[in-house]
Amino acid sequence: MPDIKLREFLDGERVRYETIRHAPTYTSQKTAASAHVPGKELAKTVMIRVAGQFAMAVLPAPCQVDLRRLSAALGDAKVELADESDFRSTFPGCEVGAMPPFGNLYGMPVFVDRQLTKDLSIAFNACTHTELIRLSYEDYAKLVKPTVLEFAAGGA
Repeated sequence: MPDIKLREFLDGERVRYETIRHAPTYTSQKTAASAHVPGKELAKTVMIRVAGQFAMAVLPAPCQVDLRRLSAALGDAKVELADESDFRSTFPGCEVGAMPPFGNLYGMPVFVDRQLTKDLSIAFNACTHTELIRLSYEDYAKLVKPTVLEFAAGGA
């Protein structure tokens, strides 16, 4: 079941969403395959630090974060991958590596790669390695108000 904080937020905003159960998986590409979701529509959350502060980079599952491109898009800010041990406690109720792309619920900025904005709907981890949530990208953007940039490499 999705994390209570996430579910209450979505329900409170009266957003239509679908929960998709799948076999346990630990990579975004295997999750997409197990859930029968196109990889380009599965939004993976990568934890980063921008000038020392946690942030989320959200991009299609087949892609990787190009840290140089992201840094350039952010005015040459120092951008680095965050270490799991540093952010584990930031997401109570979520399994490590299954954080939903809702930085607004955790007090951090969200950067979305432009490729995701082209999808009518996106799916993402629902705080577990066995469930996804799918909702319209339009609703996601209204709720999260991410900064849209171009920083994905490879994949899609």
